[in-house]
Amino acid sequence: MVGRSTSINDVARLAGVSAATVSNVLTGRKPVSPSLAAKVEAAVKALNYRVDPLASMLRSGEAKIVAILVPDLDNPFFTSIVSAVESRLGKDAYEVIVASSHGAEATERAKLRAMLGWRPAGMIVVPCCDEFPGRKLIEASKTPYVIADRVTADFGADTVCLDNEEAGRLAARHLIELGHEHILIAATSLGLANIRQRCLGAAEALRSHGLRAPDIVELGFDVEQGTQRLSHWLAINPSPTAIQALTNSTTLSALSSLAEHGLRAPQDVSLVGFDDYPWMRARTTPLTAVAQPVREMGRLSWERLSARIKGDASPAEHIRLAGELKLRDSTAARRQLRQACMENAGS
Repeated sequence: MVGRSTSINDVARLAGVSAATVSNVLTGRKPVSPSLAAKVEAAVKALNYRVDPLASMLRSGEAKIVAILVPDLDNPFFTSIVSAVESRLGKDAYEVIVASSHGAEATERAKLRAMLGWRPAGMIVVPCCDEFPGRKLIEASKTPYVIADRVTADFGADTVCLDNEEAGRLAARHLIELGHEHILIAATSLGLANIRQRCLGAAEALRSHGLRAPDIVELGFDVEQGTQRLSHWLAINPSPTAIQALTNSTTLSALSSLAEHGLRAPQDVSLVGFDDYPWMRARTTPLTAVAQPVREMGRLSWERLSARIKGDASPAEHIRLAGELKLRDSTAARRQLRQACMENAGS
C-alpha cells in the first residue's frame, strides 16, 4: 500500500501555524516573522516536504510558469537569453520551462503544444524561421507572448531584437576605415531576416563609400560544416582582405578555416566576429567583435511579457537595441598588411 504524501497541512500542524503561513514562508509572497518562519522551516525539514508546483497552481488558479522556446540550446547566444530572462522572472516568483526547436518547424510546433499544455502565464519565443507558423497555436490559446531576436513581420506581439542593419554597418564601417575593400561575409543562412538585415547593413556601408558589394557565403548552423564550406570557398576564390562574421558560430568557422589555410588574423586577413564571449578575449589575438546586449534583451523581453500577463492591452511594442563594436587585435589597417606582406617576401 502506498503511503499518503506529506501535504502543506501536515507541515502547518507540526509547526503550529496556518497553511497560509506555510505558503507565505515557502513562496515569499508575504513577510512572516523570523520565529514563525523558523518553525515552518523546521517542520519542512522534519517531514521532508516538497512543494508540488503544479498542485499549487491548480489550487490558486494562477499560472506561475513562463515558457521559453529557442532554436538551439547548444548555441551560447540562446542560452544567454534564457539565463537573462530567468534572472529577472525569479524576482516575481515565476518558474521557467525551456525547450529547443532544433531549428525545425515541425519540432517547434510540437514543443509549443507541449509547453502550452502547462498553461503558462506567458511565452518568450525565438522562432526558427521568419514565418513562425507556430504563433497560431499560441494565439489560439490566448497566451501572452513576446518574440525575441528573430523578428520579421508584425504578428501583433511585442518584439525585442538587435538593430541588425546597424550592427552590419558597424562592423563594415570599421573595416572600411582600415582600408579594406574586399570583404567576405560569413553568414549562417540568408533564409533568416536578421541575417539578411546584417548583410544589408554591411552592403550599404560599402556602397556609400563607392566600394564593391561584399562576397557572401552561407555556412549553415553547424560549425564543422561551416568550416568546410568556408575552406572550400577560400580555396577557389581570391582571398579577401577581411572577413565579417555574422554569428558566433560563423566566427568559429572563420577562425578554423583561416587556420586550415595557414592564414593569420590580422596579419593576412582581418576578422570581425559576432557576439562577445570570454574565449574571444582569451585568445593570443583577441577578436574584434560586435557584442549584442543580451542581458538587456532578456530584461526587456520579460518586462513586456510581464506587462501583458498583468493585462496591458496597449498596441504591440517593437524594441530594437544597439550593438557595440569591441575593438581588439584581430583587425588591422590594410596598408599595414601590405607592408607586412612585402617584408615577408623580402626576407
